[in-house]
Amino acid sequence: MPDVAVIGSGPNGLAAAVTMARAGLRVHVYEAADTPGGGLRTTELIEPGHLHDVCSAVHPMVLASPFFREFELSRRIRLAVPEVSYGTPLDGGRAALAYRSLERTAAGLGRDGPAYRRLMAPLVQRTEGITEFTLNQLLRIPKDPVAATVFGLRTLEQGSRLWGARFREDLAPALLTGVAAHAVARLPALTAAGAGLMLGVLGHTGGWPIPEGGSAAIARAMVADIEAHGGVVETGARIQSLSELPPVQATLLDVAPPGLLRLAEGRFPARYRRALEAFRFGNAACKVDFILSGPVPWAAPGLADAGTVHVGGPRAETAEAENLVAAGRHPERPYVLVSQPSRFDAGRAPAGRHILWTYCHVPAGSTVDMGEAVTAQLERFAPGFRDLVLRCKVTTAAGLADYNENYVGGDFGAGLMDLRGLVRRPVLSPVPWRTPLRGVYLCSSSTPPGPGVTGMPGFQAAKYALKDIFGLPVPGLGR
Repeated sequence: MPDVAVIGSGPNGLAAAVTMARAGLRVHVYEAADTPGGGLRTTELIEPGHLHDVCSAVHPMVLASPFFREFELSRRIRLAVPEVSYGTPLDGGRAALAYRSLERTAAGLGRDGPAYRRLMAPLVQRTEGITEFTLNQLLRIPKDPVAATVFGLRTLEQGSRLWGARFREDLAPALLTGVAAHAVARLPALTAAGAGLMLGVLGHTGGWPIPEGGSAAIARAMVADIEAHGGVVETGARIQSLSELPPVQATLLDVAPPGLLRLAEGRFPARYRRALEAFRFGNAACKVDFILSGPVPWAAPGLADAGTVHVGGPRAETAEAENLVAAGRHPERPYVLVSQPSRFDAGRAPAGRHILWTYCHVPAGSTVDMGEAVTAQLERFAPGFRDLVLRCKVTTAAGLADYNENYVGGDFGAGLMDLRGLVRRPVLSPVPWRTPLRGVYLCSSSTPPGPGVTGMPGFQAAKYALKDIFGLPVPGLGR
């Protein structure tokens, strides 16, 4: 009989299971799909021999996440870390490039290079304090108040109409806007600015890694560790109610609030139930995967070396596209996230071919096929791109919601990332991972610190379950 049940095997469910199993507890993970991983799945999506990441492809936070650092992920799998973390193309064959070196980045930004350096250098110098602050719950006293203050002031600047005050040209603003737009929010906005600055700091320190073999390599490493410590990961096992589980002492749920309500079957107090029902989800993505006969022919030198490319044009154009999505509309020229993993991991496609991973933002629940709009944006900055396309597969926002019930309306972040969504995730509480049912914990991206492959929601939920239920300390996660 297991001591602990974990429902859902996304990165957070697996992180919770790793932590509990290493504490010496008997852990059973239940996954509804045929393979574990959630957002960490890699599959032959279009043709045999071509490995596409179904959700996440590039992982800026795995080298900075306290969980994955303790877990020693970089020892367990091979990570390709491009020298150019990300870039943003502009018309006329120009591009802004974010190198792992802050100095080299600033040198390529023209007259705004010194201003960009002054913006980012204090953050890069305090990377540890900033990641500690942002990858935990915000409702707490930070361990490094100076780092939190510096980060907060720069977030206020870049999240307001002052965001262009220090710049005179277009390269640096485009670079910052491209990374801030990951947040799927109006621009400028505080949450988008905070996310962009944190991701930018990671781009200038550890880099943005691409797992060799695909994102599934991360899930496989976690499953292997769970099994090595006596745990069981069962796939094809859909749990409809908590009452279906064996009488375990602790249950950790890698599900969104609607899934939590379904599993509890009316057992929550009315106040908590209303809070879950009021939880808000954000806008969504339309994903477009390609098989190409060659690498993307970027017009701008240097973009071929970037692990991620933010295709949106200058700052004003990217902001316009994101604000149209926020207003419930589909932009003609969408902001497109692009990665070509086969450029850094040759095993992802047969010789002479490449895979391309892209998505653009769309309103929640959208059924619109954005394949042509994405292709047009790529052709704009990479003339001749259309001629390289061999196969293409479009997954609409509605399709993403069907793929994973945590992606409500196609929201792969499992919750709206505005200020309210940061502090009430899903409820306002010093320990939001606890639920009113004793021994039941929520550990999905709908809890702090939110979306991204960090493992931290699962780790935090497991930490409190160990303390509350078993009276055990948090175990070591390394060798």
